[in-house]
Amino acid sequence: MAVVPDEESAGPVSIPVWPGSAYPLGATYDGAGTNFSLFSEVAEAVDLCLIARDGTETRVRLEEVDGFVWHAYLPTVVPGQRYGYRIHGPWDPDRGLRCDPSKLLLDPYGKAFDGTFDGDAALFSSPVEDRSPTEGASPTDQGDHDPGHGEGDPDDRNHDEAPAAGSPGDEPPQLPGLDSLGHTMTSVVINPFFDWASDRPPRRPYHETVIYEAHVKGMTATHPGVPEELRGTYAGLAHPVIVEHLVGLGVTAIELMPVHQFMHDQTLLDRGLRNYWGYNTFGFFAPHTDYSSAAKPGAAVSEFKAMVRAFHEAGIEVILDVVYNHTAEGNHLGPTIGFRGIDNGAYYRLVDGDEAHYMDYTGTGNSLNARHPHTLQLIMDSLRYWVTEMHVDGFRFDLASTLARELHDVDRLSAFFDLVQQDPVVSQVKLIAEPWDVGEGGYQVGNFPGLWTEWNGKYRDTVRDYWRGEPSTLGEFASRLTGSSDLYEATGRRPSASINFVVAHDGFTLADLVSYNEKHNEANGEGNLDGESHNRSWNCGVEGPTDDPDVLALRRRQMRNIMATLLLSQGTPMIAHGDEMGRTQQGNNNVYCQDSELSWMDWTLTDVNKDMLEFTRRVIDLRVRNPVFRRRRFFDGRPIRSGDQMRDIAWLTPAGEEMTPADWDSGFGKSLAVFLNGDAIPEPNHRGERVTGDSFLLCFNAHDDTIDFATPDDEYASEWTVVLDTADDAGGEERVVAAGTALPVGARSLTVLRRTD
Repeated sequence: MAVVPDEESAGPVSIPVWPGSAYPLGATYDGAGTNFSLFSEVAEAVDLCLIARDGTETRVRLEEVDGFVWHAYLPTVVPGQRYGYRIHGPWDPDRGLRCDPSKLLLDPYGKAFDGTFDGDAALFSSPVEDRSPTEGASPTDQGDHDPGHGEGDPDDRNHDEAPAAGSPGDEPPQLPGLDSLGHTMTSVVINPFFDWASDRPPRRPYHETVIYEAHVKGMTATHPGVPEELRGTYAGLAHPVIVEHLVGLGVTAIELMPVHQFMHDQTLLDRGLRNYWGYNTFGFFAPHTDYSSAAKPGAAVSEFKAMVRAFHEAGIEVILDVVYNHTAEGNHLGPTIGFRGIDNGAYYRLVDGDEAHYMDYTGTGNSLNARHPHTLQLIMDSLRYWVTEMHVDGFRFDLASTLARELHDVDRLSAFFDLVQQDPVVSQVKLIAEPWDVGEGGYQVGNFPGLWTEWNGKYRDTVRDYWRGEPSTLGEFASRLTGSSDLYEATGRRPSASINFVVAHDGFTLADLVSYNEKHNEANGEGNLDGESHNRSWNCGVEGPTDDPDVLALRRRQMRNIMATLLLSQGTPMIAHGDEMGRTQQGNNNVYCQDSELSWMDWTLTDVNKDMLEFTRRVIDLRVRNPVFRRRRFFDGRPIRSGDQMRDIAWLTPAGEEMTPADWDSGFGKSLAVFLNGDAIPEPNHRGERVTGDSFLLCFNAHDDTIDFATPDDEYASEWTVVLDTADDAGGEERVVAAGTALPVGARSLTVLRRTD
């Protein structure tokens, strides 16, 4: 028996405590009562702490232990109950042992949380005076440092991955014993039952997928069509006006920036800022509470499910940006809110021979220990939970190289990849790697196993370089345009393994990419030292805002060039939210802490830049209607069959002649044409039928002057129709061009022609 406060009256009542089960881990309500289960190998005793509405605490000692899993079943505990754990065991930081029963600890398997962290000293197992003034609740992870993005040292850490607080020489002080109850969040028992009705996953193939990266709050914070009480929430994102925008655009999948429960860094809060992006997770099973429109604890779970159901009804998949590489507890001077106090050495990579400190492959102070079986189990259980219980359709893994580190190096044969490969649930959804971390050898674009797709950082860099006029990029550009076979074919993967993007949340928006040469992050309060300094951007002649009509026209054209290139490339395209309407962040390329109009979507741009919005729709529609732009297999380049010299692809000079090695190596390297043969697609459709479609000629001109392109004749065509011209501001009517005639392609523009005979 245990004495537990009644949730309604806050008065004490006696309830029975049964042995319960070691599986499943976490708090599981079965319709009658709740089973509690927690792993800790270092614990000598574990208290389950039930927290009443008035903040009073009742402790239940867990007497049952199986395989280091402590458990009990409380038959009268129902959804809405707040709880936490206190771990009794050794405190010896030099050996990596950090059991501190004065800390109310969050359940690693918690499916909902309530309350806030207030930054009080009680959250830390080190006194405030031993933490430097720049430290907050944890070192910050602000997103995705890509060593291949710039030209500097791969270990130059922007505020995308802030340096870990403290230094290896700092020694944690002795256990202070300040109680964190009232200063920390609590875990919450949830009701797992939900009416999914006839929900079914869209299961759209990669080659038919168009991904839209978005932020839950940023998408809806200012939308006039979303009721004010729903803005910034899951319910707001699922509102018909948002769904209709995505469907009308042609999007097939929405990739949500982190929605796992995360912490706001105290240093940011002290400056009036917030961890807007959310790359500071501590709850890998819980949808972030702040994105719920209801104040009731646990309400975020059902609201998230309703959002997924609404997207599925519209044929849109939901992909989550997940951060399993580190947690919000930071380095050895960070807060003790969960993992650190439960089993520090199991959940984190500790420095060999110096277990007081943490290995840091993420620039955030710690790295999850993906070598430990229980940590691997947590990751896999989390992934399965989001698929089976929350019905999501895939994951984008932040700094995924960290998960592949066995002893030190990134290993394609790591246990994590083995587990994913054989898992009957996780292996069947979309798995997207951000294929780098900030550790040595962390840049792994093209090196993930065959089941995975990857954010193609080389695609981003090449397309940016080409359209800003960098010389001698033609060969690389051609490879990226056709699916990056040099990166993915050797592992048996298809063009769709390349998640093509030019802009993502981390960096300039598309409008800023063509408007700024330098970052302008002063609003972040870090002296403009944070964020990537080498952006491969070009301001078109003027830094930032201008009234010059020629500069503005060029910027609009460059945006169309980049968007069209992205959507007509082989592979899986990803658009960053707002780029379809020219969203700006005023030159800030690291808005991780800007929960404001600077980072939110500006929906007035649907009118101001409606031409860009309509252009994006047109190009997506062109991709959807024509299978030659979304082939399942790589181009061959050789004759399709005996006696027929028509290839599936041909590269041509502006003069209409086939490219030679000298042409590819030309220092000029700013113009070329590519013929895509819609009658020479070798792979069948899902019914085994032959796939045919229109053939196209794409004429690229990154030069600062108009270039005449000879339209091919003879075996290619006798007539061509211009279906897309990025130099045409008005998006004019299609026009017919006779084969063999000269077609002027405007300065810095792309013209797409369809064979019409």
